Amino acid sequence: MRLTESSAPVFSIETTRFDEDYRPVDGTRITTNFANLARGEEREENLRNALRMIDRRFNDLASWDNEAGDRYRLELDIVTVSVDIDDASGGGSFPLIEVLQPLIVDTKTGQRIDGIVGNNFSSYVRDYDFSIVLPAHNEGKTGFSAPDDFGVLHGNLFKSFLESDVYAEQFATLPVVCLSVSTSKTYRRSANVHPILGVEYTSESSPTDDYFAKMGMRARYFMPRGSSAPLAFYFVGDLLGDYTNLELIATISTMETFQKIYRPEIYNSNSAAGAVYKPSLGASDFSLTRVVYDREERSRLAVVQGKFAEEFFMTPHAETLKKWSAGFSAAHDDFAGNDDEEGDR
Repeated sequence: MRLTESSAPVFSIETTRFDEDYRPVDGTRITTNFANLARGEEREENLRNALRMIDRRFNDLASWDNEAGDRYRLELDIVTVSVDIDDASGGGSFPLIEVLQPLIVDTKTGQRIDGIVGNNFSSYVRDYDFSIVLPAHNEGKTGFSAPDDFGVLHGNLFKSFLESDVYAEQFATLPVVCLSVSTSKTYRRSANVHPILGVEYTSESSPTDDYFAKMGMRARYFMPRGSSAPLAFYFVGDLLGDYTNLELIATISTMETFQKIYRPEIYNSNSAAGAVYKPSLGASDFSLTRVVYDREERSRLAVVQGKFAEEFFMTPHAETLKKWSAGFSAAHDDFAGNDDEEGDR
C-alpha cells in the first residue's frame, strides 16, 4: 500500500557513509550541508578536519577510562528517507528527510554502539514551508505570521514515519534533532545541570520550536561542558532518561562540530554564554575553524530545494496529501481523545 488518501505511507531508507571519501550524488541529495563541505580541491581535507573535530569533542566529553583522549571514534551514515507515491498524478517516490546517524566505535573493547538518529535534520517539505509558504503568506503584510496549518503536513509525515515498521526495524531509539538556538530569542540559565548535556537554559518558543511541535517533538536547551552556547534539542520521549551517556555525547559532538562550522559567531565564540544569552550572527569575538563552509550557498539552496518540493511533490500530489493528512490528524485526535477518556475514568 502506497501513499493514498486513506492508507499508511510506505517509506524506504537508504544510507550513505559520510567520511573523507564522501561525494554527493547529483539529483539525489537532500541536505546541502554535507555537499557544502565536500567540494573544491581540498574537499578531502575539509571533510577530514570536520571528522577529527567530532572525534576530539566526543573523547573530551567521554573522559572516563579515557586517559589519552583517543578511546572512541565515530562513524557517520547519511540516512535518506523516501515515501512511495501512488495516486492519480502518477507513482514513484519522493525523498522526504535526511539525517545523520552516528555509530560509536570503542577502540578499547571493540564494541560498536548505535547512536541516536536525527543529527543534521533536513527536509524538502520543511524547505518548502519556510522558503516558499512563509514568504508568500507574509508578502505585503506589516506583521509576521504563519498560516493556521503551517507545518501540519510535514509533521504528520514525520510522525507516520516514526510509527512505521521501517523505522522500528532500522532504529532502536526515537530520534533527537539538535539544532542551533534561535537568534530571535533570549535564553536564561537555569539551576538544572545534567552530567552530559550540561546546564539547562529556558526560553519562549521560537518558530522552529513550534514547527517541531507539529512533528510531536518538544524542545529543551542545554549547554554542555566546554561549549560556548546552548544547543536546542528536539525529542519525542524523555531526553534525559531514554538515552545513554555515550548516545548523548555522540549527538552533542556531531552537532556542536557542525554548528562551529556553520555558525562560528555563536558556537566558536571566544567567550561562553552568560546567565542571560541572546545569540547573534553579528558577533565579532569568535574563531574560524579550518573547515570551509559557504553559508550563502546554503541559504540559496534552501529556496531551490523548496521549489523542487513544490514542483515534484506538493503541487502534483496536493489533493492526495491534503486528504491523507486530514485523515491522519483526525485519527490521532480521536486516539488522544480516547486516551483522555480512559484517564478520566
